[in-house]
Amino acid sequence: MHRDSTSPADGNLDPRDWPAFRQQGQQMLADMLDYIEHIRARPVWQPIPAATRQLFHAPLPAAPRALASVHASVMQDILPHVVGNTHPRFMGWVHGGGTPVGMLADMLAGGLNANVGGRDQMPLEVEAQVVRWMRELFAFPDTASGVFVTGTSMANYMGLLVALTHALGANYRRTGLGEKGAALVAYCSAATHNSVARAMSMAGLGSNALRRIPVNAAQQMDVKALQRQIKTDRGAGRTPFLVIGSAGTVDVGAVDALHDIADLAAREKIWLHVDGAYAALGMLAPDIAPLLAGIERADSLAFDFHKWGQVQYDAGFLLVRDGAQHRAAFAASADYLQRDARGLAGGDVWPCDLGPDLSRSFRALKTWMTFTVLGTEHIGASISQCCRLARYLRDRVDASPELELLAPVALNIVCFRYVCGDADRINREIVADLHEAGIAAPSTTVIDGKLAIRAAIVNHRTQDADIEILIAAVIAAGYTYTKDPACTPLPP
Repeated sequence: MHRDSTSPADGNLDPRDWPAFRQQGQQMLADMLDYIEHIRARPVWQPIPAATRQLFHAPLPAAPRALASVHASVMQDILPHVVGNTHPRFMGWVHGGGTPVGMLADMLAGGLNANVGGRDQMPLEVEAQVVRWMRELFAFPDTASGVFVTGTSMANYMGLLVALTHALGANYRRTGLGEKGAALVAYCSAATHNSVARAMSMAGLGSNALRRIPVNAAQQMDVKALQRQIKTDRGAGRTPFLVIGSAGTVDVGAVDALHDIADLAAREKIWLHVDGAYAALGMLAPDIAPLLAGIERADSLAFDFHKWGQVQYDAGFLLVRDGAQHRAAFAASADYLQRDARGLAGGDVWPCDLGPDLSRSFRALKTWMTFTVLGTEHIGASISQCCRLARYLRDRVDASPELELLAPVALNIVCFRYVCGDADRINREIVADLHEAGIAAPSTTVIDGKLAIRAAIVNHRTQDADIEILIAAVIAAGYTYTKDPACTPLPP
């Protein structure tokens, strides 16, 4: 059986020829740096040919294959067909663009291959430093705890479980929800991310126990409506236990009136969780931070470093004001997890005490390196730039008679559409056309019953010229679906 020099030896999975492996690894690193450096010259996205999909229907490989051959397949078959969020004109979903620093950090973490669920090791100290930084950033007390997770969807779920433990007591983890659990209700706005409803379902409370509160014209939770709903539920014998505020809603980027919600939650003795998936890190930008006033009053806060923090995927985070409450929701004793005064089993609180994962990757390294190498001033400046570009896009939409704005621009998300008779159908086609041409990648959503083109500007590489390209491409694509500039739609 033929094997090249980078293939493993029998029984040992390291390469037989380290110099040859090192040379191939250096080529792989160079290729990825070239990819990032020249990303603007590539299409944002490319459709996947059927023949390329079929390549990945091969059976489980028994024999080794040359690393150079596999690398070539990655470059030829995988790299051209990723989602495209490194590209400056990827604007459809709130995905960060990553950085070369974060890529190198991931490489280092992969080499260390540390399992950071616990034990006395420096990766836990790195994670602890990031926790301290986040306490500082969000003005949380020294008793606050934090933990890295996959993303805000998981962090929202975990925040709900902490609130549930606070409401029922830690004993419910043994006895189940019981009658008290069946009476619990939670609250969020109608614009809140669907991960909250999924969290209610996964926790056994059921999504019907989640009250979706109407929003105002700015797409913020109507706090008076929230107050009325809480009163109604208490009158019906229900137990309000959690309210979720949004710092950057998924559709338009609205920030709820967090101080007003915090005041109400405090009066009603209800846990306040804030879903700050991407916008929470706006605290790094002096011009954006005031828009997030009240976020520091949250009992728990979920957000992602891999969005506006530009850290490589994945790097979500949960911050809990009361570390004891956090541990009560997840810590579980086991003989094989005992802590000792000496040796590798040293330490007190391990990350596995703060979440469901025992096996965890070293996510903290890429976050720590990104913040340390780039500095929070530069990261904050990129956040400000995203919001400035959104305002620029808003103004260009307002100045274009072919386009109309469909929602206020609170931060970095612009919802607009091409004006025509059959607007929903044509705007959906426009977005698909832009995707398939590789020009830009906005997404769609629905605002007040109207299909909108949604541009979320998250990438630190995006420039004014990219906004102009998007505007021109939308208008040009729109004209192809109409007989004349008056926008009479063609027959379907």
